[in-house]
Amino acid sequence: MDIALLAGLGLAVILVISGMLGGVPISTFINFPSALLTIGGSLGATIASLPLKTITGIGGVISAALKGVTLDPVQLVTTLVNLAYRARKEGLLSLEEAIQEIEDDFLKRGVQLVVDGVDPESVRGILEADIEAMQARHAMYKRVFDYWGELAPAYGMIGTVVGLIKMLKQLDDPSTIGPSMALALITTLYGSLVANVVMLPISKKLAANDEIEASIRQMVVEGLLAIQAGENPRVLEERLKSFLSPADRKAVEEALSGGGGGQ
Repeated sequence: MDIALLAGLGLAVILVISGMLGGVPISTFINFPSALLTIGGSLGATIASLPLKTITGIGGVISAALKGVTLDPVQLVTTLVNLAYRARKEGLLSLEEAIQEIEDDFLKRGVQLVVDGVDPESVRGILEADIEAMQARHAMYKRVFDYWGELAPAYGMIGTVVGLIKMLKQLDDPSTIGPSMALALITTLYGSLVANVVMLPISKKLAANDEIEASIRQMVVEGLLAIQAGENPRVLEERLKSFLSPADRKAVEEALSGGGGGQ
């Protein structure tokens, strides 16, 4: 679970509600027709802007965003180094026995290509094409939140204009001007909240997760090609650790020393 995303969104909501309290009841900021126009209208425009397949898959994307990046770079580096030791001792074909023990599908596919004797350039091309396709999928789903975040304030302004028109129609009754103006501005508030409290933060999170996952996948590609080339496992370990944070590097060292480093 991505605690940072949940905590950040929760904090934003709490602080916004806190700012609304005091002087007037919270019900002042609740208006169903305004919410319907702003949220429903911007959602409809977003649906119209993207392929239906993208829209229907958005539930899984939200779930993935809440989970965060599930790839464990420490485990992947440890696995790659151990595979390198095994290949050095027993040959590349010996890695076929280890394929069933690998949980990550991307790494499993890469090891299978190496075992099958696919040339290094083809291995790189296939795996990097996989990474590019993954990023293209991520970008398409990210657009849902980008578009909704862009459209919500615009529909908030539409609601404000609608409210102002209604207010001008009732200028003969001065007592209605204040409430009508407040109601007109609520739609602008809703549009800003939808965009800046929910949609755009999730979009930014998805972009950050995509960069992290692509970097980890690229690390796996480099590791597999090094194994295929027969690179010294200790040199490979140092190369792969360059992709990691200091804390993760230490964790890799502890994992490999505890497991004997595949020796």
